[in-house]
Amino acid sequence: MAISVQNFIKLANYYNQTAMMMSAICVQKGGIAMENYVGRFYAADVLEYVVEYGRRLMGTNKALSPDIVALINRFAAQFEHLRHLTTPTQKPIHEMTLAEFEKIMNI
Repeated sequence: MAISVQNFIKLANYYNQTAMMMSAICVQKGGIAMENYVGRFYAADVLEYVVEYGRRLMGTNKALSPDIVALINRFAAQFEHLRHLTTPTQKPIHEMTLAEFEKIMNI
């Protein structure tokens, strides 16, 4: 995939659509909190990809419009809040038993 503004916008739209779907699913499941939704780690991974793509775009294209730079910075700030996404018990997933993992993931 060539690094371009159009591809960045497509990725940003994909992330926004994913976040909207997750929000709708949480409401439909009885109003569970987004931080307890099973797909929250996937959304964080997608956001990380969008941020990294934006950083590369800024590095290769010095003549970006201020709106695109602001969007990249907004996604980067949003990712900083999710950077240390942990489980509610603050226990890493790889150290959990299957029962603990199922409880946290609402399975």
